[in-house]
Amino acid sequence: MSIEKIFFFCDAPELAQLRLQDPSTTTMEGLLEFNKHLLFVITIIVMLVGWLLFATISNFDEFNSQESQSFFHSNALEIVWTSLPALTLLSLASPSFTLLYSMDEISTPEISVKVIGHQWFWSYEISDFDTMATCMDSDKTLKYTCYLLTEESISEKNYLGFFRLLETNKRVLLPSNTHLRLLVTSVDVLHSWTIPSFGVKVDACPGRLNQVNVFLKRIGMFFGQCSEICGVNHGFMPIALLVVPSIQYHYFVVSKLF
Repeated sequence: MSIEKIFFFCDAPELAQLRLQDPSTTTMEGLLEFNKHLLFVITIIVMLVGWLLFATISNFDEFNSQESQSFFHSNALEIVWTSLPALTLLSLASPSFTLLYSMDEISTPEISVKVIGHQWFWSYEISDFDTMATCMDSDKTLKYTCYLLTEESISEKNYLGFFRLLETNKRVLLPSNTHLRLLVTSVDVLHSWTIPSFGVKVDACPGRLNQVNVFLKRIGMFFGQCSEICGVNHGFMPIALLVVPSIQYHYFVVSKLF
Protein backbone atom coordinates (compact mmCIF):
# COMPACT_ATOMS: atom_id res chain seq x y z
CA MET A 1 0.00 0.00 0.00
CA SER A 2 1.39 3.40 -0.98
CA ILE A 3 1.98 6.12 1.57
CA GLU A 4 -0.67 8.29 -0.11
CA LYS A 5 -3.31 5.69 0.88
CA ILE A 6 -2.11 5.55 4.50
CA PHE A 7 -1.86 9.28 5.24
CA PHE A 8 -4.11 12.11 4.12
CA PHE A 9 -2.02 14.95 2.76
CA CYS A 10 -3.56 18.34 3.37
CA ASP A 11 -2.22 20.42 0.49
CA ALA A 12 -5.19 22.78 0.17
CA PRO A 13 -7.34 24.74 2.64
CA GLU A 14 -10.09 22.86 4.46
CA LEU A 15 -13.31 24.01 6.06
CA ALA A 16 -12.63 25.20 9.64
CA GLN A 17 -8.99 24.18 9.31
CA LEU A 18 -7.07 24.48 12.60
CA ARG A 19 -3.66 23.11 11.64
CA LEU A 20 -0.93 23.89 9.15
CA GLN A 21 -0.78 22.13 5.81
CA ASP A 22 1.24 18.94 5.48
CA PRO A 23 4.88 19.53 4.52
CA SER A 24 6.25 18.56 1.12
CA THR A 25 9.74 20.04 1.52
CA THR A 26 12.46 19.82 4.15
CA THR A 27 11.98 23.55 4.78
CA MET A 28 8.35 23.10 5.76
CA GLU A 29 9.24 20.11 7.93
CA GLY A 30 11.72 22.30 9.80
CA LEU A 31 9.13 25.06 10.18
CA LEU A 32 6.61 22.62 11.64
CA GLU A 33 9.16 21.23 14.12
CA PHE A 34 10.10 24.74 15.22
CA ASN A 35 6.42 25.63 15.54
CA LYS A 36 5.88 22.67 17.88
CA HIS A 37 8.93 23.65 19.92
CA LEU A 38 7.69 27.23 20.16
CA LEU A 39 4.16 26.20 21.18
CA PHE A 40 5.57 24.00 23.97
CA VAL A 41 7.62 26.90 25.35
CA ILE A 42 4.65 29.28 25.11
CA THR A 43 2.42 26.79 26.95
CA ILE A 44 4.92 26.50 29.81
CA ILE A 45 5.23 30.30 30.06
CA VAL A 46 1.45 30.80 30.11
CA MET A 47 1.00 28.12 32.79
CA LEU A 48 3.80 29.56 34.94
CA VAL A 49 2.60 33.17 34.71
CA GLY A 50 -1.00 32.09 35.30
CA TRP A 51 -0.03 30.16 38.40
CA LEU A 52 2.00 33.11 39.75
CA LEU A 53 -0.92 35.50 39.22
CA PHE A 54 -3.38 33.11 40.88
CA ALA A 55 -1.06 32.48 43.83
CA THR A 56 -0.39 36.19 44.29
CA ILE A 57 -4.07 37.16 44.17
CA SER A 58 -5.08 34.29 46.47
CA ASN A 59 -2.37 34.68 49.10
CA PHE A 60 -2.08 38.45 49.25
CA ASP A 61 -5.67 39.55 48.85
CA GLU A 62 -6.63 42.25 51.37
CA PHE A 63 -9.60 40.22 52.54
CA ASN A 64 -7.54 37.06 53.20
CA SER A 65 -4.42 38.62 54.73
CA GLN A 66 -4.66 39.69 58.36
CA GLU A 67 -1.46 41.71 58.23
CA SER A 68 0.04 43.89 55.54
CA GLN A 69 3.03 42.30 53.84
CA SER A 70 6.28 44.05 53.02
CA PHE A 71 8.81 42.80 50.52
CA PHE A 72 12.37 44.02 49.95
CA HIS A 73 15.17 43.20 47.53
CA SER A 74 15.94 39.52 46.92
CA ASN A 75 19.11 38.63 45.07
CA ALA A 76 17.97 35.07 44.49
CA LEU A 77 14.67 36.21 42.97
CA GLU A 78 16.41 38.72 40.71
CA ILE A 79 18.78 36.02 39.45
CA VAL A 80 15.84 33.71 38.71
CA TRP A 81 13.72 36.24 36.84
CA THR A 82 16.74 37.34 34.80
CA SER A 83 18.21 33.92 33.99
CA LEU A 84 14.93 32.16 33.11
CA PRO A 85 13.95 34.54 30.26
CA ALA A 86 17.55 34.50 28.98
CA LEU A 87 17.62 30.69 28.89
CA THR A 88 14.20 30.67 27.23
CA LEU A 89 15.35 33.04 24.49
CA LEU A 90 18.49 30.95 24.02
CA SER A 91 16.40 27.79 23.57
CA LEU A 92 14.42 29.60 20.85
CA ALA A 93 17.35 31.32 19.14
CA SER A 94 19.40 28.18 18.52
CA PRO A 95 16.85 26.24 16.40
CA SER A 96 15.62 29.48 14.84
CA PHE A 97 19.04 30.48 13.46
CA THR A 98 19.74 26.90 12.37
CA LEU A 99 16.50 26.81 10.38
CA LEU A 100 17.10 30.28 8.97
CA TYR A 101 20.54 29.43 7.62
CA SER A 102 19.35 26.08 6.23
CA MET A 103 16.61 27.91 4.29
CA ASP A 104 19.21 30.19 2.70
CA GLU A 105 21.39 27.28 1.60
CA ILE A 106 21.85 27.22 -2.16
CA SER A 107 22.22 23.90 -3.99
CA THR A 108 23.10 23.37 -7.63
CA PRO A 109 19.69 23.44 -9.37
CA GLU A 110 18.62 21.00 -12.07
CA ILE A 111 15.76 23.21 -13.24
CA SER A 112 15.16 26.95 -12.97
CA VAL A 113 11.64 28.31 -12.59
CA LYS A 114 11.15 32.03 -13.16
CA VAL A 115 7.98 33.31 -11.49
CA ILE A 116 6.65 36.67 -12.69
CA GLY A 117 3.85 38.53 -10.92
CA HIS A 118 1.38 40.63 -12.87
CA GLN A 119 -1.76 42.55 -11.98
CA TRP A 120 -3.41 40.12 -11.37
CA PHE A 121 -2.06 36.77 -12.54
CA TRP A 122 1.17 34.75 -12.57
CA SER A 123 3.39 33.73 -15.46
CA TYR A 124 6.16 31.12 -15.40
CA GLU A 125 9.27 30.34 -17.44
CA ILE A 126 10.96 26.97 -16.84
CA SER A 127 14.47 26.45 -18.21
CA ASP A 128 17.96 25.04 -17.44
CA PHE A 129 17.03 21.39 -17.86
CA ASP A 130 20.44 20.14 -16.69
CA THR A 131 19.38 16.51 -16.23
CA MET A 132 18.23 16.38 -19.87
CA ALA A 133 21.11 18.31 -21.42
CA THR A 134 22.21 15.34 -23.49
CA CYS A 135 18.86 14.90 -25.20
CA MET A 136 17.60 18.43 -25.66
CA ASP A 137 18.66 21.99 -26.22
CA SER A 138 19.22 23.71 -22.85
CA ASP A 139 18.05 27.02 -24.33
CA LYS A 140 14.50 25.72 -24.67
CA THR A 141 11.96 27.21 -22.27
CA LEU A 142 8.50 26.19 -21.10
CA LYS A 143 6.14 29.11 -20.55
CA TYR A 144 2.87 29.27 -18.61
CA THR A 145 0.40 32.09 -18.09
CA CYS A 146 -2.00 31.20 -15.29
CA TYR A 147 -5.26 33.02 -14.64
CA LEU A 148 -7.90 32.39 -12.02
CA LEU A 149 -10.48 29.81 -13.09
CA THR A 150 -13.80 31.51 -12.42
CA GLU A 151 -16.79 29.89 -10.78
CA GLU A 152 -18.70 30.10 -14.06
CA SER A 153 -15.97 28.14 -15.85
CA ILE A 154 -15.93 25.49 -13.14
CA SER A 155 -19.72 25.05 -13.23
CA GLU A 156 -19.94 25.08 -17.03
CA LYS A 157 -17.28 22.41 -17.49
CA ASN A 158 -18.41 20.36 -14.47
CA TYR A 159 -14.98 20.34 -12.84
CA LEU A 160 -15.84 18.20 -9.83
CA GLY A 161 -13.53 18.58 -6.85
CA PHE A 162 -12.02 21.85 -8.03
CA PHE A 163 -11.33 24.46 -5.38
CA ARG A 164 -13.07 27.81 -5.62
CA LEU A 165 -10.67 30.76 -6.05
CA LEU A 166 -7.66 28.41 -6.05
CA GLU A 167 -7.82 26.79 -9.49
CA THR A 168 -6.10 28.24 -12.54
CA ASN A 169 -6.66 27.71 -16.25
CA LYS A 170 -3.22 26.00 -16.43
CA ARG A 171 -1.47 23.97 -13.76
CA VAL A 172 2.29 24.36 -13.60
CA LEU A 173 4.02 20.97 -13.80
CA LEU A 174 7.11 20.37 -11.63
CA PRO A 175 9.21 17.26 -10.88
CA SER A 176 9.63 15.66 -7.47
CA ASN A 177 12.99 14.75 -5.88
CA THR A 178 14.68 17.47 -7.92
CA HIS A 179 16.55 20.58 -6.85
CA LEU A 180 14.62 23.55 -8.19
CA ARG A 181 15.67 27.19 -8.28
CA LEU A 182 12.86 29.73 -8.07
CA LEU A 183 13.55 33.19 -9.45
CA VAL A 184 10.72 35.49 -8.41
CA THR A 185 10.10 38.98 -9.78
CA SER A 186 7.28 41.33 -10.78
CA VAL A 187 6.52 43.58 -13.74
CA ASP A 188 4.31 46.15 -12.00
CA VAL A 189 3.76 46.22 -8.22
CA LEU A 190 4.82 44.15 -5.20
CA HIS A 191 3.48 40.59 -5.08
CA SER A 192 4.33 37.59 -2.91
CA TRP A 193 4.51 34.02 -4.26
CA THR A 194 3.39 31.75 -1.44
CA ILE A 195 2.68 28.01 -1.15
CA PRO A 196 2.08 26.86 2.45
CA SER A 197 2.95 23.19 1.84
CA PHE A 198 6.36 24.22 0.48
CA GLY A 199 7.11 26.61 3.34
CA VAL A 200 7.89 29.20 0.67
CA LYS A 201 6.92 32.87 0.73
CA VAL A 202 8.98 34.98 -1.68
CA ASP A 203 8.39 38.64 -2.43
CA ALA A 204 8.07 39.57 -6.09
CA CYS A 205 9.64 43.01 -6.47
CA PRO A 206 9.75 45.01 -9.73
CA GLY A 207 13.28 45.20 -11.15
CA ARG A 208 14.67 42.60 -8.74
CA LEU A 209 15.13 38.81 -8.76
CA ASN A 210 14.63 36.97 -5.47
CA GLN A 211 15.99 33.43 -5.38
CA VAL A 212 15.03 30.42 -3.29
CA ASN A 213 15.83 26.72 -3.61
CA VAL A 214 13.13 24.07 -3.30
CA PHE A 215 13.37 20.28 -3.11
CA LEU A 216 9.95 18.63 -3.45
CA LYS A 217 9.84 15.30 -1.60
CA ARG A 218 6.52 13.96 -2.83
CA ILE A 219 4.01 14.22 -5.62
CA GLY A 220 0.65 15.94 -5.35
CA MET A 221 -1.43 18.98 -6.15
CA PHE A 222 -0.39 22.11 -4.28
CA PHE A 223 -2.14 25.46 -3.99
CA GLY A 224 -1.11 28.94 -2.95
CA GLN A 225 -1.99 32.59 -3.37
CA CYS A 226 -0.43 36.02 -3.53
CA SER A 227 0.34 37.11 0.05
CA GLU A 228 1.07 40.77 -0.62
CA ILE A 229 -1.73 43.34 -0.91
CA CYS A 230 -1.19 44.25 -4.56
CA GLY A 231 -4.42 45.90 -5.61
CA VAL A 232 -8.12 45.41 -6.12
CA ASN A 233 -7.79 41.82 -7.42
CA HIS A 234 -5.18 40.74 -4.89
CA GLY A 235 -7.35 37.86 -3.71
CA PHE A 236 -7.85 36.52 -7.23
CA MET A 237 -4.36 35.44 -8.38
CA PRO A 238 -3.97 31.88 -7.09
CA ILE A 239 -1.14 29.39 -7.62
CA ALA A 240 -1.75 25.79 -8.70
CA LEU A 241 1.20 23.38 -9.03
CA LEU A 242 1.12 19.74 -9.99
CA VAL A 243 4.17 17.76 -8.84
CA VAL A 244 4.82 14.48 -10.67
CA PRO A 245 7.65 11.90 -10.61
CA SER A 246 10.81 13.22 -12.24
CA ILE A 247 10.88 10.59 -14.99
CA GLN A 248 7.30 11.45 -15.95
CA TYR A 249 8.20 15.12 -15.98
CA HIS A 250 11.15 14.46 -18.32
CA TYR A 251 8.85 12.71 -20.80
CA PHE A 252 6.46 15.66 -20.59
CA VAL A 253 9.20 18.22 -21.28
CA VAL A 254 10.59 16.28 -24.24
CA SER A 255 7.11 15.89 -25.74
CA LYS A 256 6.39 19.62 -25.32
CA LEU A 257 9.66 20.96 -26.69
CA PHE A 258 10.23 18.46 -29.53
